[in-house]
Amino acid sequence: MLGRTVRVRGFPAELPPDRVADKLTIHFLRSRNGGGEIADVQVLPGAQACALITFETLEVAQRILKANNHVLSIGGKKYPLEVTEHVAELSPDEVVRSRQLLP
Repeated sequence: MLGRTVRVRGFPAELPPDRVADKLTIHFLRSRNGGGEIADVQVLPGAQACALITFETLEVAQRILKANNHVLSIGGKKYPLEVTEHVAELSPDEVVRSRQLLP
């Protein structure tokens, strides 16, 4: 998953997560938006709502990050999206476990 996941903000937080996931999936599947095949979409609700979108390939994620002006249209309104690279935060336990797996 490393490098294939982007974080998306800017969609209306009051929408149900399943509707947001559907709208984002449609937007980021379109080639005209730089998109491509999607492996997973997770919508994290709340006041600072965001979505994590994991693409099948690193190349698609990189194209999405390079593209400017992602705008999501919902119900006649346009929402400019902020798309950034997602960097997973590991807990100290996960870091220790990862180091133990290395030869």
